[in-house]
Amino acid sequence: MESLPEAVLIQILASIPAVELVLVCRLVCCQWKNLVDGAELWILKCQQEGFTRAEADAENWQNFYFLSKKKKNLIKNPCGEEDFEHWGEVENGGDGWKIEELPGDFGKEFPSEEVHKYFVTSYEWCRKAQVIDFRAEGYWEELMDTTQPKITVRDWYAGRRDAGCLYELCVKLLSENEDVLAEYKSETVTIPQDNDASWTEISHTFSSYGPGVRFVRFEHGGQDTLFWKGWYGVRVTNSSVTVEP
Repeated sequence: MESLPEAVLIQILASIPAVELVLVCRLVCCQWKNLVDGAELWILKCQQEGFTRAEADAENWQNFYFLSKKKKNLIKNPCGEEDFEHWGEVENGGDGWKIEELPGDFGKEFPSEEVHKYFVTSYEWCRKAQVIDFRAEGYWEELMDTTQPKITVRDWYAGRRDAGCLYELCVKLLSENEDVLAEYKSETVTIPQDNDASWTEISHTFSSYGPGVRFVRFEHGGQDTLFWKGWYGVRVTNSSVTVEP
């Protein structure tokens, strides 16, 4: 192995799983450590797995590879397919939360055919929340503190054509002790009666939020504005939290 050209050695190392590269191969010798710590090996692994990035934008190709590999929606049960599993009810006013099938009465189909259900609120404020533990999801402390990858949150909301409603989103980045290190809170969105029932996406990206972030708390909710008994309030679905490469 010592006589192999470096380019050939990189090709060989690129076939090894990333975790083994860092935890095992990096410890073999100084040459292997330098290759594992360098950019060329990780650029090759990114190319092999289709992770693209502008060369000029890359600062740490190893982190970019791991973040790309891990990228997924960290919100569990975003569309109500598992009833209310993983969601905590902060407020359950009126007749409380309900899950309905798309498009619902006086509603519209969702832009994505993969979404089949939504959560709907009642005639008093309904809020529900989910807390995500970054470490449990595989994002180690040094990565969150040093790289501080962007964290993007998204949510979709809609009213029904025959009723007005209100909608709010509040997302907080929390420390180990659940101190608030960064926060995004939407305005209270008012959807009038006789609206077109179209689905609207709302999003926010956290960046340069400083060290210490260990959790994210996602909370959304709303109510109808006519105070009709039942479920005439805002509809929400397809919520997401992603850590960006």
